[in-house]
Amino acid sequence: MAKEKRAQDDPKDAGPKPPFPSPRQDPPGTEAEMSPRADHGEQSYLGHGRLKGRVALITGADSGIGRAVALAFAREGADVLISYLEEDADATESARLVTETGQKALVVRGDIGEEAHCRMLVERCFEEFGGLHVLVNNAAFQRTHETLEEFTAEEVERTFRTNVFAMYHLCRAAVPRMQPGSSIINVASIQAYDPSPNLLAYAPTKSAIVGFTKALAKMVIGQGIRVNAVAPGPVWTPLIPSTMPKSMTKTFGSDCLFERPAQPAELAPVFTFLASNEASFVTGEVYGVTGGKMPF
Repeated sequence: MAKEKRAQDDPKDAGPKPPFPSPRQDPPGTEAEMSPRADHGEQSYLGHGRLKGRVALITGADSGIGRAVALAFAREGADVLISYLEEDADATESARLVTETGQKALVVRGDIGEEAHCRMLVERCFEEFGGLHVLVNNAAFQRTHETLEEFTAEEVERTFRTNVFAMYHLCRAAVPRMQPGSSIINVASIQAYDPSPNLLAYAPTKSAIVGFTKALAKMVIGQGIRVNAVAPGPVWTPLIPSTMPKSMTKTFGSDCLFERPAQPAELAPVFTFLASNEASFVTGEVYGVTGGKMPF
């Protein structure tokens, strides 16, 4: 007799499906106002010591993917610097999740679009933790508009400053001080390959991240540093109800094969793999987590 299928075994049912009632939020949004609440792996992620003794710097670690990665890394044995813009309550909760594992958390507020702030983040890792082994460039800025004229020069510049220039500044500050076996993980997007017109400023930054990742991987492998990217599809984070029209938020993720967006917890294992020695022969790669939408 065939084994009876359990609901939790079906990936289509592993997270909430639209329509979503999540109310519109002011950017950049908060976890507390999301409906349904996002899953960061609080009850599900089990660590196995893959990152024991390591130090990770994660931008945008106050919420969404960044929080899920911070929690996963801590449960794998890493101390974590939580970089965030201004969402104090969310950052405090991320820090609580990290310290609850027995690992150390350092919460640092500020704009990674500023080069001096990026240099300071790297310096704080060495001052507080004695090193830096994993850099995750996750923070991003996005807005949606319907016409080209609505994308102001100031907005485009901010998008590139946050998504691309900050990645460059952080890597430039970190690479000379990272030891062999270290890892850099950049967060790209399906938007790099299948751009949406209403994300005209955001999509090309994700293409730039892919190119930067592949070029840097070739540049620093001689130092024993691996560089990879994760390219998510639809993921349920505060960025969605705070930057997308209500109609799009309501049906978000319904067009992928799973008919739902990913939960942040579903991306964290990919980051853990890329950060760990289990990925010792992996560099210059882009890992898609798109619900079957990845067009490459």
